[in-house]
Amino acid sequence: MKVIIPAAGLGTRLRPHTYSKPKPLVNVAGKPVLGHILDKLAQVHPEEIIFITGYLGEQIEDYVRRNYCFPARFIEQTERRGQSHAIYLAREAIDQPVLIVFVDTIFEADLSQLESLAGDGAIYVSEVEDPTRFGVVQLKDGLVSRLVEKPKQYVSNLAVVGIYYLRNWEMLLQAIDDQMAQDEPTNGEYFLADALQRMIDRGARLQALPVSVWEDCGKREAVLQCNRYLLSVAPPQEVRLNHSIIVPPVSIAPTAEVINSIVGPYVTIGENARVENCVLQD
Repeated sequence: MKVIIPAAGLGTRLRPHTYSKPKPLVNVAGKPVLGHILDKLAQVHPEEIIFITGYLGEQIEDYVRRNYCFPARFIEQTERRGQSHAIYLAREAIDQPVLIVFVDTIFEADLSQLESLAGDGAIYVSEVEDPTRFGVVQLKDGLVSRLVEKPKQYVSNLAVVGIYYLRNWEMLLQAIDDQMAQDEPTNGEYFLADALQRMIDRGARLQALPVSVWEDCGKREAVLQCNRYLLSVAPPQEVRLNHSIIVPPVSIAPTAEVINSIVGPYVTIGENARVENCVLQD
């Protein structure tokens, strides 16, 4: 299996943080969002991870090279023409089943089941209370029959979380080739959902698989919520008290100094930071 991670977006909803760093490297719970995702992908032992980068992409490559040893390839998307276009740029490297993971998704899911998956692929989903805010899948006879973006009327409460497995990678590439050849973007972009719908219309059997946890990191409020979640499920951390009060859960880097302060709950302090005479709380 190969993995594709589209990571070329500007991250405008996370500014000012993304003026100086790409969205995948925004920190939550002491680690970049991308780091949390890559740690999850270790369970599928990918043959190669392909990163589609853009704005400040050299920072992403540097982070991956310094912290991970799996085979990695970096492809620049110089024009922001959408998700399908990002996959299209990697087409020469796709020669086996592929897992596509969008970089603003923190998730918990059993990816090991993909090895024995029947059919042409799967779309990971999560039940939501307000489907009108998301792209959703509609099922028929247990398989995905339709993808609907932000439906105005109820069709399903199964929201697409941004993780896709395509066992039939040849059919995916053909659908994207046709999508690009027809040159009919939606609002100037080519969406992966449209390519997947082409596959379904041509008989592809795509399952809907659940995730047990789905935390979005696409905007500021969501990043704070994701930070709270990750800190709450992390193992308790031993912290040196230097006339300070630590209210867990927190993430404090070993090289950070906390002096005469109150820290927590749900606070992350990075490497080499010095916090003195402060109160830091979420």
